[in-house]
Amino acid sequence: MEALIPVINKLQDVFNTVGADIIQLPQIVVVGTQSSGKSSVLENLVGRDILPRGTGIVTRRPLILQLVHIDPADGRKTTEENGIDGDEWGKFLHTKNKIYTDFEEIRQEIEAETDRISGINKGISDEPIHLKIFSPHAVNLTLVDLPGITKVPVGDQPKDIEIQIRELIFKYILNPNSIILAVTAANTDMATSEALKVAREVDPDGRRTLAVVTKLDLMDAGTDAMDILMGRVIPVKLGIIGIINRSQLDINQKKAVADSIRDEYAFLQKKYPSLANRNGTKYLARTLNRLLMHHIRDCLPELKTRINVLVAQYQSLLSSYGEPVEDKSATLLQLITKFAAEYCNTIEGTAKYIETAELCGGARICYIFHETFGRTLESVDPLGGLTTIDVLTAIRNATGPRPALFVPEVSFELLVKRQVKRLEEPSLRCVELVHEEMQRIIQHCSNYSTQELLRFPKLHDAIVEVVTSLLRKRLPITNEMVHNLVAIELAYINTKHPDFADACSLMNNNLEEQRRSRLRDLPAAVPRDKASASASQSSYVSDQTDGGTGIWRGMLRKGEEGTPGDKAVPQPPPPASPQKGHAVNLLDVPVPVSRKLSAREQRDCEIIERLIKSYFLIVRKNIQDSVPKAVMHFLVNHVKDCLQSELVGQLYKTSLLNDLLIESEDMAQRRTEAADMLKALQKASQVIAEIRETHLW
Repeated sequence: MEALIPVINKLQDVFNTVGADIIQLPQIVVVGTQSSGKSSVLENLVGRDILPRGTGIVTRRPLILQLVHIDPADGRKTTEENGIDGDEWGKFLHTKNKIYTDFEEIRQEIEAETDRISGINKGISDEPIHLKIFSPHAVNLTLVDLPGITKVPVGDQPKDIEIQIRELIFKYILNPNSIILAVTAANTDMATSEALKVAREVDPDGRRTLAVVTKLDLMDAGTDAMDILMGRVIPVKLGIIGIINRSQLDINQKKAVADSIRDEYAFLQKKYPSLANRNGTKYLARTLNRLLMHHIRDCLPELKTRINVLVAQYQSLLSSYGEPVEDKSATLLQLITKFAAEYCNTIEGTAKYIETAELCGGARICYIFHETFGRTLESVDPLGGLTTIDVLTAIRNATGPRPALFVPEVSFELLVKRQVKRLEEPSLRCVELVHEEMQRIIQHCSNYSTQELLRFPKLHDAIVEVVTSLLRKRLPITNEMVHNLVAIELAYINTKHPDFADACSLMNNNLEEQRRSRLRDLPAAVPRDKASASASQSSYVSDQTDGGTGIWRGMLRKGEEGTPGDKAVPQPPPPASPQKGHAVNLLDVPVPVSRKLSAREQRDCEIIERLIKSYFLIVRKNIQDSVPKAVMHFLVNHVKDCLQSELVGQLYKTSLLNDLLIESEDMAQRRTEAADMLKALQKASQVIAEIRETHLW
């Protein structure tokens, strides 16, 4: 199982080359307040002075420290081969292959690299420093040293330094594969430990938290850390280990770490004899090594699955970015053809990528035709904007100076044309909506269907411009046709239309029933022979149905029989002669808007309104059928048929090849990044595949 930690170190090296944190690798994260002794703990584990030391905030960037145990024999062989003087050495990621044998030089490099990124004052940075230490005296470990938790900004530190440090700490400890090493000084109250508080926020069960109590030798006289180390104050599942660090005086006097560990052992034997074998730096190193190995073993299957999933994702991503263009002419023609085919397929509903969030393409055009346009036409009232007074005025204006015997035909034609004209606006709006949808299809094809177009922004813009221009060219032609459809209906009012004739016949029968009903209700004073004469005369008029006008003239005559005169003064019964009895001149006195209409005027208006409604419904049905057909023929189908030839004609030119097929800079960069990441993932997959199952137990 010892082989597991070097495997994780290898994986870390692999992913460091691409600078990505997509894989959460097992590691030990050191958390504690400022000056609680975090860096000293790491130095004790390494056995060398390698970290900047002092008061205040010293660690200002995350330090990822990989300890690699080497066999003394192998170490000597390696040092001879590489010309290294000594059996321990270190390497930084940012200095590539440079090897440091002087650990003082390593400490200076850490200080210099920290100042380079974080500044020479007290600022912090989240960009990590990667250091690898090879030593026969170290155990295999991967540790992360973080800036200490602080409350008050000093120097040039920003006011939100506390929030910045907390966010930086959480970035590392939120990784579920990390072990949290919570460092607390023994001369402070354990209940106020910021390190344990932060650890508990992300690990409430304490399954991956190990507590380290430092400065056991600095506790007040008469007190000890027995209760703390036994877990009686605050229990920690993975345990609590007490250690003693070197004081600042020891560091200044260059006291060796090995001497410090001997003194620590002596102190523990003296003060805590029953706990001496379960505390101290050496026990901490072994415990961390064991915890990390078991943690890696538990995380490895999930890690393997995650890497395999990411390999598949990045392969797919890389293929979507496409290969660098070699034959520009063929690529251009292929892209144009693919776009044209995808555009037509979106209209036909056979596109590869079907939209599920909303209607798109042909389905939306169908919705516009039969739902939006259809409902709009049905909502148009046949008599909308037309009052009874308007109808009566039109009838009277159509008669001129002569008294009217019958309802004039001209009034019907004028009024019905006025109503039919109202169908033109919704018809033109239908064309506009379809045109807008054809525009939206361009964007749909660019985003979902032809990802390759995103590689070439200039080609994409050129294709959009050509298609937009084609649609713009067809819009006035389609509008003109729809305008003509309405104009055709206005040009000739066909009163011989079968549906219109049927409606007139039905109204004729209704009026005949009304006339008979009135004859039955005549008073006894009216001579029956006069009523019969009236009836026969009315029948004669109704028989004149040779033309469309004769029908509704007959209806007028039938409706007039048996009605009283317009004047309030009683008059003798009308004579049988129609010339004398019914020539009522309505133009003698102007008709006030508010006056009550006579029975004859009401009947005249009612007949005209019924005829207008009947004819309007016929025309509306025609328009509802013909406008979608015209739009499909003149706009949709024409664009579908001409799109590819238009694109090829406008764009497939030798002079435009180089300009159109220039890749966007970010696309080339993303392809390179994806290729590097895929290479790193494949290498990581190989590293994990080398682990045999026997290594796990």
